[in-house]
Amino acid sequence: MISKDQSALLIVGHGSTVNPGSSAPTLAHAAEIRRRKVFGDVGCAFWKEEPSLRDALFLFDPESIREVCVVPNFISEGYFTQTVIPRELELSGRITKRPSGQVWKYCEPVGNHSRMTELLLKRAGEVAQDVSPAQTTLLIVAHGTDLNENSAVAAKREAEKIRAIGKYAAVLNVYMEEPPLVSNWKKLTTAPNVVVVPFFISDGLHSYEDIPVLLGITEKRSTRLRSPGRPMARQATTSPAACGEVFRRNPYNIDGRALFYAPSIGTDPGFADIIIEQAAKFDSEASRRSGTS
Repeated sequence: MISKDQSALLIVGHGSTVNPGSSAPTLAHAAEIRRRKVFGDVGCAFWKEEPSLRDALFLFDPESIREVCVVPNFISEGYFTQTVIPRELELSGRITKRPSGQVWKYCEPVGNHSRMTELLLKRAGEVAQDVSPAQTTLLIVAHGTDLNENSAVAAKREAEKIRAIGKYAAVLNVYMEEPPLVSNWKKLTTAPNVVVVPFFISDGLHSYEDIPVLLGITEKRSTRLRSPGRPMARQATTSPAACGEVFRRNPYNIDGRALFYAPSIGTDPGFADIIIEQAAKFDSEASRRSGTS
């Protein structure tokens, strides 16, 4: 049995070369988990920032850390969790034993956790505290397009689960680049109140600029949505603090209706608990598979 002092947690994020705030939630969750002393060590690695995924291979001393739990801080299974992370971390499966004897356990991404529904409801309630859910439509926004197919599926799954609860007048999954489009929210909704929650890990250029423009609550943006066959242009022009102002202007009164715009779901502090639980879930499932208690 490996003691907690001999185990480490590696949180893997996407990161961004143009938006330094992209990694902020992952780093914040790591700091909180580190404070709780649940693991002997806690580190982060990113696909598009430092430390890189390749650097992560050398983050933990194999003499003192005998076990590393890898938790992808991603909304859904997909190309990054199934191909990029295993390749860059040299993982051979769910469990990988290094030549040093150090064991790496590859856990499920945070977006697979059952508490995603709870956190979406919490975020929606926080941003629109004084309105009746029975007179409110909740929109869960994902990216859409074949580039992010699984995130679209995850948004649809969460919308269906929240819809089944029956708390809101309506619950819709909408997308930036495929129908139903978030830009068509006025046609898609009829309730006097509309709450919009981006189903993203971090607040970046999409949540600060692209989605607000699509909603019609801001006019200026420094990013451009992808045209067919062309990559997205990216250019950060304002600070995260200035961008965050878009979340503090609620409600937006548009055509006699109140629209509330929330920060991305992945910035919720509750993600620290989910990351820990995804690591613990790996061991509990392994015990069930082996027939031990």
